[in-house]
Amino acid sequence: MNILAIIPARGGSKGIPRKNIKLLAGKPLIAYSIEAAVKSKYINKLVVSTEDEEISRVSKSYNADVIMRPEELARDDSLTIDAVIHVLNFLENEGYFADLVVLLQPTSPLRTYLDINESIELFIQNKGKCDSIVSVCEFEHSPYWSLKIEDGYIKPIFGDNYLKTRRQDLPKSFIPNGAISISTSDKLKKSKTFYTNRTLPYFMKVDKSIDMDSQMDFSLAQLILREEKK
Repeated sequence: MNILAIIPARGGSKGIPRKNIKLLAGKPLIAYSIEAAVKSKYINKLVVSTEDEEISRVSKSYNADVIMRPEELARDDSLTIDAVIHVLNFLENEGYFADLVVLLQPTSPLRTYLDINESIELFIQNKGKCDSIVSVCEFEHSPYWSLKIEDGYIKPIFGDNYLKTRRQDLPKSFIPNGAISISTSDKLKKSKTFYTNRTLPYFMKVDKSIDMDSQMDFSLAQLILREEKK
């Protein structure tokens, strides 16, 4: 089975400039995802999709193949799925056809090769019963207590009853953490999404689900990585 991992890495980043190659505990951020993919016993091809020459050089130094994407697929409003389809089409023109596609966002450095292996196994075990796998973690703060401001006053988004409910009694809720998404190339080309009504969750712990959107995320991830080394 051809199992392809794709790491999408744009050069532009508004929140943290040059985020994907910013050093985290001594290594470029993208290196963590590349190394996890390389260690996976299932992934047999790894591609970084980027429009940025420096990201390309860094990725190659960690033994990843690179496919340069067009600038129109690397804008702030560009969709990741379009970059994925671009990679699939590029490889198919070269004679490589992926059976399974594993999307690894470079902003999830705490996801390990074990997570990748387990999520692929989950897909294989449920082949025919699911279209895709998406990694999720439990909300630390329940969305059922969410508020909005209406005419200057606080209003509950989901109704007053939830505000009167103990946190332990609220329905469990989950959020995609961006670490792993899996589907077949055929399904992705047809649906252009990893989310269907037959998407299964791969559960990850909150402390492994940090998504690097701010300097605070970098600081927290750095602290966790240093503790793990100890």
